[in-house]
Amino acid sequence: MLQRFPSLLCLVLLTLAQSLWAQVDISTKIEDIAIIDQKVMMPMRDGTRLATDIYRPKTDQPVPIIFSKTPYNFNSWGDGKQRTWTTKRAYEAVKRGYAYVVQNERGRYFSEGKWDILGLPKTDSYDAFTWMENQAWSNGKIGTYGCSSTAEWQMAIAAMDHPAHAAMVPQGFGAGVGRVGDYMEQGNWYKGGAVQMLFISWLYSVQNDEFRPRVPAGATQEDLQRISRFYDLASEAPKQDWKKAFAHLPVSDILKNVNGTKGIYDKMIQRKPNDPAWYEGGLYHDDMGFGVPSYWFVSWYDVSVSPNIALYNHVSQNIKDPKIANNQYLVIAPTLHCRFTRATEQTIVGERNVGDARLNYDELIYGWFDHWLKEEDKGFLTKTPKVHYYTMGANKWQTSEVFPPKSATMTNYYLSSEGQANSLFGDGLLQLTKAKADAIPDAFTYNPLNPVPSYGGNVCCTGGAIEGGSFDQQQLETRHDILVYSTPPLTEGVEVTGFIEATLYVSSDAKDTDFTLKLIDVYPDGRAYNLDETIQRVRYREGYDKEVFMENGKVYKLDLTPLATSNFFKKGHQIRIEISSSNFPRFERNLNTGGNNFDEKDAVKAHNKIHHSSKYPSHLKLPIVQKK
Repeated sequence: MLQRFPSLLCLVLLTLAQSLWAQVDISTKIEDIAIIDQKVMMPMRDGTRLATDIYRPKTDQPVPIIFSKTPYNFNSWGDGKQRTWTTKRAYEAVKRGYAYVVQNERGRYFSEGKWDILGLPKTDSYDAFTWMENQAWSNGKIGTYGCSSTAEWQMAIAAMDHPAHAAMVPQGFGAGVGRVGDYMEQGNWYKGGAVQMLFISWLYSVQNDEFRPRVPAGATQEDLQRISRFYDLASEAPKQDWKKAFAHLPVSDILKNVNGTKGIYDKMIQRKPNDPAWYEGGLYHDDMGFGVPSYWFVSWYDVSVSPNIALYNHVSQNIKDPKIANNQYLVIAPTLHCRFTRATEQTIVGERNVGDARLNYDELIYGWFDHWLKEEDKGFLTKTPKVHYYTMGANKWQTSEVFPPKSATMTNYYLSSEGQANSLFGDGLLQLTKAKADAIPDAFTYNPLNPVPSYGGNVCCTGGAIEGGSFDQQQLETRHDILVYSTPPLTEGVEVTGFIEATLYVSSDAKDTDFTLKLIDVYPDGRAYNLDETIQRVRYREGYDKEVFMENGKVYKLDLTPLATSNFFKKGHQIRIEISSSNFPRFERNLNTGGNNFDEKDAVKAHNKIHHSSKYPSHLKLPIVQKK
């Protein structure tokens, strides 16, 4: 084919050449300006050594440090994307006068010890800070920086308030949030008590196998530098069709069924939301302190947008030290997980165009570090808004002193129908008044073996099983097991910015089941774009520290885990919610038996109802921003 189309061949070769040249170019640039010290084996308090690469300016003056800790491979030899990214990050830091230090977590690649998904960040990171601040080339101030797995450890170490930890920039950090306020997600493992299946595919390619090859303990830095050119220690997981793999039952055997690695997943899948093990590792919980000025970066289509914002609010509002509480800043972008810099003049998230969502992230982040690590007073804190958030639909950046903005008023929208809200073609309504006393509940059958498929959404790391973002949900809404409630077309535009709360009155003939909810912006031509989604396992309706099962036909009040968004519903649009009992494989299926779920193969159908009478006023609370 390429012989028939020489121009295409030239384009392919040019793209490859540009990619290779860019990598060579950045490697040359960093060598010109930096002293590079690789495979430094930094000692921890128990004698374990962690592999660390250090890039620092060619100067005799002490400099501040930007520190990144990661479970991923950053070996600078070879052509991996992660390695190229690390070199670029180091170059950007060094040219601005910072040392850039990147370290592998305990047990990862050339680091010694045993790895755990929760790790030992509180002790290992604390020891790393102490080692770095005592180096002759350090000015004693350290900032932490990273997204996703390179951010999740930062909150727990911030709770320890190391004197050298002067500032941090966590991005897409939900995997480090354990329990905060209404959220008990334990590092994105759960939402509403249901397992988020993203970690199954993530662990398939990341978790250490118990039989993996290791470098002998005590290897010298010289030996490690030499062998790293030949032995990368990076495994390459065979590709899987995760749409198919996720469907396997029991859930506990999914990795075994695809010949996956043997590791910590086998234990983690058995944990319940309030298992003591969640409190032993590196997750941050809201009974912990916090001692670091922080610049938080969140995405509307990330897997954990709500608990991320809730943690920002917790630190801002509950930490007693005003220097800390008053120096928390937040950016919320209309992007996918860790995709901040991919916004363009016409930013497409899934299928929806949300306009020009660009922001100069380097200027913001290094302005933050310059203030706290270099003590350069250039007015950054006064010029920068406390909260910088993007409103979709209106397609613009907005600012506020708090989130939600003070002008947001919680407004009840009640569910209503004549008992036929099933599908897009039903009669479900969202209205400002309660339904009548004798309103007929809406019923549907949830079959775990024919679940509602995930289509777009606030996802990450599913191995290609789900494409994240906003997609037209119309085709999905033709299913009879989805209840659809919509406002009439709006006579004027409505901005919804903040947390969305939902209270449902439910009943079922099953001992346990799930209820899902999705918030939708419906365009005049019928396109229905998803904004956020949630789920609640009914057995945890009274708290995650106990399981209370249902009785056939009895009505229960169910408060769903809150959603979050900022969206302008234009005149002529409709506000819509979908309610069902599955969103798979975004969340594991509830097999409706009342059993463990993770070790079960057999499922039963659940006949579920949503009640919305004056006695059982199922409703949505929307944060409506009042016009000035």
